[in-house]
Amino acid sequence: MANAASGMAVHDDCKLRFSELKAKRNYRFVTFKIEDQQVIIDKVGGPDKSYEDFTNSLPVDECRYAVFDFDFTTDENVQKSKIFFITWCPDTSKVRMKMVYASSKDRFKRELDGIQFELQATDPSEMSLDIVKSRAI
Repeated sequence: MANAASGMAVHDDCKLRFSELKAKRNYRFVTFKIEDQQVIIDKVGGPDKSYEDFTNSLPVDECRYAVFDFDFTTDENVQKSKIFFITWCPDTSKVRMKMVYASSKDRFKRELDGIQFELQATDPSEMSLDIVKSRAI
């Protein structure tokens, strides 16, 4: 279904993979890219992957959307998990690409029911593990 504002469709696989990440914990992360006026799956990281594996999977000069299932332990020693939606738009990516990702983000995010936190990053320091931890706790 296309979004009138951006003309962007969301492939069914995107919702399926997100649902599997959220409910079954089959994945640690899923990255998405826009191709041919549609949001599609870019990469998936298995449950054994780390946050570093995730950040290393992002291209240095192209935008991506991503969801990351962040596990942590609270001060009360309770295991918890939070799902982050991350918009990756590095400064080195093309202006048109950044505009397309920015205009399509809200529509795509609405398709993924269960997002708990959102981050936007233009360089790796804006989505460091410390930042993710501080948002989750």
